[in-house]
Amino acid sequence: MTFLALLFAFSIQSAPAPDDLETRLAAVRSSLNGGQTDRALALLQQLPPDDPMVRYLTGVAYYHRDDPARAIEALAPVAHSLADGSVERKEAIQVLGLSYYLAGRLKEAVPLLEETRAWASDNIELAQVLGMAYIQTSQPDKARTALAATFGVAPDSAAAHVFAAQMMIRIEFHEAAEVELKKALAIDSRLPRTHFLLGEIAVQFARVDEGLEHFRKELEISPLDAMAHYRLGEAYARQQKWDDAIAALQRSLWINPYFSGPLIVLGRAYLAKNQPTVAEGMLRRAAEYDPNNKSAHYLLGQTLQKLGRADDAAKEFEIASKLSDLPGR
Repeated sequence: MTFLALLFAFSIQSAPAPDDLETRLAAVRSSLNGGQTDRALALLQQLPPDDPMVRYLTGVAYYHRDDPARAIEALAPVAHSLADGSVERKEAIQVLGLSYYLAGRLKEAVPLLEETRAWASDNIELAQVLGMAYIQTSQPDKARTALAATFGVAPDSAAAHVFAAQMMIRIEFHEAAEVELKKALAIDSRLPRTHFLLGEIAVQFARVDEGLEHFRKELEISPLDAMAHYRLGEAYARQQKWDDAIAALQRSLWINPYFSGPLIVLGRAYLAKNQPTVAEGMLRRAAEYDPNNKSAHYLLGQTLQKLGRADDAAKEFEIASKLSDLPGR
């Protein structure tokens, strides 16, 4: 018998019988359900790699292992070949769509997520993912409709526009967010958070006067909004209107005394007004509430330096320099 014939005969003998394959696939599914992804993959490696069910479960396993690229590789050829309406096909389509989303392949993700949405209309997590995919593929109306379902509001309501805008801001789609917020105002000019978000966008793009006006309007609607007072004070600080900044920041702290942001800006304001002792008190509180905040320690170092306490200042500068290497700092 030739070598190729021997190899072919061996492959036939070593392939599991149908009943045995089903038993092994059931073991794989049990491992996946139990969160034992590595064990599931080890079991799958012993099965025929081209079997559609093997490929399907391999893709699911890689998805749960946070490896969307390999999940796509396994699922893409077989997802739509599985029995129509079956649980396996539904899961394969859903996981493939989510894998494309996680891999940043949004145009390929959207139709699969839409297909999943047809039978999982009550799944708010899916609606949120689909909404974010719509934003990133420049489909704002569909995004708003999907996100409205996530938050339980009517898709044509002012609230739906604000929710969509908030999600757009999160991924830095500021121009699209501004459009949504203005549509919200046209429906309800006194909806909370609308002016606040418009103010944040305006200040970010150096339109500080416009931002100030939006923050003031937000406070007319929600006078107890500590974050709006904080952003108002921060905007005044950008214009070096220190007295106005201090007044707004103090109001923010009276409402929420344990937030480091206003304390840091207050420290900067008092330092600019040549009141380093007051600034030190503010910045020490900020560092106490948020010990890993680089700005708090750096500004405290500058303040201590101005007070002539060089050794104490050096310690704060050293802390700040170490924090600069932390993610997100």
